[in-house]
Amino acid sequence: MIVFEKIRWKNFLSTGNSFTEVNITDAQSHLVVGANGAGKSTMLDALCFVLFNKPFRKISKSQLVNSINERETAVEIEFRIGTTDYLVIRGIKPNVFEIHRNGNLLDQDAAQKDTQKYLEQSILKFNFKSFTQVVILGSSTFVPFMQLGASVRREVIEDLLDIQIFSRMNNILKDRMKDARETLKDCDHELAMAERNVSSQQKTILNMEKMSGAHKEKMEKRIGEINTRMEENHDEVDEFTKKISRMQDIQTEYDEMRDMRVKIQGNLDKAEKDLKFYWENDECPTCNQIVSDKTHLIEGAQARQKRFIEGLNVITDSLNRGHKQIAELKVYADKINANNHEVKALQKEMNQLLVDVNAETPDLGIEQDILKQYKDKHSAIAHDCAEVHKDHDNLKVVGTLLKDSGIKSKIISKFVPIINKSINKYLQKMDTFFNFTLDDEFNEVIKSRYRDDFSYASFSEGEKQKIDLSLLFTWRDIAKLKNSAATNLLILDEVFDSSLDDQATDELLKILRGLGDNVNLFVISHKGELLLDKFEKTLRFSKANDFSKLAAS
Repeated sequence: MIVFEKIRWKNFLSTGNSFTEVNITDAQSHLVVGANGAGKSTMLDALCFVLFNKPFRKISKSQLVNSINERETAVEIEFRIGTTDYLVIRGIKPNVFEIHRNGNLLDQDAAQKDTQKYLEQSILKFNFKSFTQVVILGSSTFVPFMQLGASVRREVIEDLLDIQIFSRMNNILKDRMKDARETLKDCDHELAMAERNVSSQQKTILNMEKMSGAHKEKMEKRIGEINTRMEENHDEVDEFTKKISRMQDIQTEYDEMRDMRVKIQGNLDKAEKDLKFYWENDECPTCNQIVSDKTHLIEGAQARQKRFIEGLNVITDSLNRGHKQIAELKVYADKINANNHEVKALQKEMNQLLVDVNAETPDLGIEQDILKQYKDKHSAIAHDCAEVHKDHDNLKVVGTLLKDSGIKSKIISKFVPIINKSINKYLQKMDTFFNFTLDDEFNEVIKSRYRDDFSYASFSEGEKQKIDLSLLFTWRDIAKLKNSAATNLLILDEVFDSSLDDQATDELLKILRGLGDNVNLFVISHKGELLLDKFEKTLRFSKANDFSKLAAS
């Protein structure tokens, strides 16, 4: 149980630079009175601000700073849980957030967001919404339980039943599930790689085994083909060699005939020159002697010309035949050269084949060892993956249990009858004539004594307030029963000033008096003078020079 002991504030809203302090445990019941704007509800905002970093009313943080002093806003609250004392300090201008436990300041290195989370989850065990539903009722800005959304209603109940741990566990589980899925993905990838390595090595060994048989036979066949081709090349080269054996003689004869053609061509040119001279001249141009027997000379020159032309034609025909023979022989020489190149290539190929075919059979033992290593690694990865899959499946099972429909739903179902019994107990004390129940989803079912159906929204403001009060007292009973969000502090803001009639007011006062010694009640009211005799202590707020002042009596 959380026992709030003292709260104090300064430079907060209309409060000045001196601390206003309220001793929460100095009386069982407190009446808070004062004029409008005097600061009666400041305690509500200070309480919520120091614990949750937000005021009770819809006020921005900047507006919490006293508008006159404009700095050094501070709120401090003291409380104990069991034997452990706590002091929480929160300030604005400068920004301050401190948690002291048994006089020792807790680690300040963490971010304020994380420190706030620690305060709510590990120390207080409730958040802002749950706190206000258990501790505070009233005020125009207050949202009663029945006006909350379904998810928020559930959140409040989970805090009261101390099962919010399952929600936090579910959030943690979601992160673990994300990591598990990534691990599972990586594991499956590694397993697939290991399977491919085993398969590839098995194929390598199979190919090597085939090489000692069919492949070797294929190589030997190729060696036979090369030998056959090389023999054919040898025969072709012999044949070509024979054909070009006379090439030198033919070339010599060809060269001699070319020289002879030159000589004959020279003689032919001279005979044609002499003939031309005889035709054109009757006397010698050098000695001026008359050419005698010109006809005989011309006939002699013509005979020589004819003889030389005939000889030249014979020589030319022989040269043409020789040229053709030489060209054919050069073709055969090229073929011999090509065959020689082919023989060299075939010889090189055959030499390598002879090395391969005569080599020892590949050492399959080494490859078998490699295969074993791959299989061992595959088995290890498969085992690890099986464990990862198992962990993932277990997390899914846990996730199912941690869902709203899982463990929490069963716990809530167990307490719903208790909750409904308590609600109707308080409704009866406030003289209502209908039955109010909440289902497992915290939707109301309201029936009159004649079994007529109603809804929360259909009631008057006075009836709604009775329901709100009954829920508030029920939540406090459940919190006390579970020892979860149980606290000594109860604040009713303007409840007696609203829609309750005199009879309902009397019944409410009876209920408040019966709450027990562990409750410290604060009632904020405009009807202070009418309620003074109903409370042990009165806190009077007033305003002087624009600053709120507190006087206790």
